[in-house]
Amino acid sequence: MAEALVRFEGVRKAYAAGSYAVKQLDLEVKRGELLTLLGPSGSGKTTTLMMLAGFEQPSEGRIMLQGRDIARLPPHKRGIGVVFQSYALFPHMSVAENVAFPLEVRGVPKADRTARVARALSAVRLDGYGDRHPAQLSGGQQQRVALARAMVFEPPIVLLDEPLGALDKALREEMQFEIRDIHQRLGVTMMYVTHDQQEALTLSDRIAVFEGGLIRQLAPPRAIYDRPANAFVAGFVGENNRLPGRVLTRDAEEARIALDCGPEVLARAADDLAPGALCLVTIRPERVAVAGVAAAELGEGAMPAMVREAIFQGDHVRLKLALGDGGEILAKRPVGGTTLPEPGSVAAVAWEAGQALAFAAA
Repeated sequence: MAEALVRFEGVRKAYAAGSYAVKQLDLEVKRGELLTLLGPSGSGKTTTLMMLAGFEQPSEGRIMLQGRDIARLPPHKRGIGVVFQSYALFPHMSVAENVAFPLEVRGVPKADRTARVARALSAVRLDGYGDRHPAQLSGGQQQRVALARAMVFEPPIVLLDEPLGALDKALREEMQFEIRDIHQRLGVTMMYVTHDQQEALTLSDRIAVFEGGLIRQLAPPRAIYDRPANAFVAGFVGENNRLPGRVLTRDAEEARIALDCGPEVLARAADDLAPGALCLVTIRPERVAVAGVAAAELGEGAMPAMVREAIFQGDHVRLKLALGDGGEILAKRPVGGTTLPEPGSVAAVAWEAGQALAFAAA
């Protein structure tokens, strides 16, 4: 187990009487990991990053960096690298001069600066770009210059605040893999803020999912996706069908549930659900099996449905189906597999009980 490089201990951030941007934060960032803070706007993730950077002060609690409380230190005395969405490059300086700037203000001799800038540019695959100016670079190249500048003075941690938000979709996806590759090659500790769930799943060693100033789950990406701790995480990270119902029976981890729209289904109980309790069944669209047959032909657990819409999306088809009395369910099925039912046709849907989760209704 890697040691904790950063620790937030009982940290709270109040903006007005009774109003907290961060309500209670106890969090460790392990040395060498890429930890992503994920959540909707106003959830506290950016405030957390800014408190570590020193641009916001906590109202309560301690922020420890390498065993030292830095909560009251000004930003320039923390020695932390920061990358912003806007890049914040100096347009009148060359790429090399931009990257060298943190070394210059720290009094690093020129000969040493030159060697370290060359290493930093090589790390982000920008060898030979030192004499260019930011205006001569693409958005992705400018972002890599900003990352090189944040790493050149070898900070203990690099903070990235929505760094890819200004890029188009294709370039953003390319840069996700670039950042992941740089992190893995160099072993740099990173804390990354985003509201993009796919970005978080692609990049992270662990993800902290924020809501309302609290961390609702902290876990590796696959655990966040496959085993969400609560209905908020299940709904926020990736697509999920959310079907309200009531618990009929409970046997160990499995519950039989009568959905409000009529059918009875089996699901893994993620909360302490007793018979009679109102609940919410969640199931990922890609885990919903669909067949263009009557439910009886698909076997036990299958439910009758009617195909409302089929949307081709390249590698998969999104099927929107009417389920029971007023219910609706979304399925994603790969292209090139079993022939899928057409809109307006009768179908049957089913899933493995262990793939569906039942949470207590809010």
